[in-house]
Amino acid sequence: MTQVRASAFIARVGWIRQRHGDAGVEKVLAAMSDSNANAVRAAVNPTLWVPFDAFVALGETIDRLYGAGDLRLCRDLGRHAARANLPLYAKIYFKFGSVRHILSKAAALWSAHYDSGLSRVIEVPGGFAIRIERFATPHKVHCFSVLGWMDEMVALTGVKVIDAKEAVCRLNGGDACEFRVTYE
Repeated sequence: MTQVRASAFIARVGWIRQRHGDAGVEKVLAAMSDSNANAVRAAVNPTLWVPFDAFVALGETIDRLYGAGDLRLCRDLGRHAARANLPLYAKIYFKFGSVRHILSKAAALWSAHYDSGLSRVIEVPGGFAIRIERFATPHKVHCFSVLGWMDEMVALTGVKVIDAKEAVCRLNGGDACEFRVTYE
């Protein structure tokens, strides 16, 4: 079973709490299965491993209750997580680091956040791509989350993001998932 670090859960619960308060968090948990809700409740230490299925269920439930039901809200959740999980000292580093350097460091940390797959940075015209290979359980919740996270990470460097998109997806027959950001 694929697992993800609890930091992803903590950021999403924080997103709910900021916009909908504690009652909003309880509403989301009540709408989930007991096992997934319990996994979310147990994700209190960012270094804990939590089942990826609970991550997917959390994203689906947040989107169903507070989004349009098309999972696109997961992109905003990914953006929020990029900011929420960024240590204070790193925010200063972002102002001086290049996009390539920031994304290469982030890609190198993949295995610190997921116990499946690997990621690498690829230069593309006008920007960069993060390519995720051999991830055991691809899901649109994750795809939108990674896209939002990458979009925000690039924006945090101070450049203007022109476009962010998923260029290749295993769910659509691709051999990997590839997220591209172009900027100026």
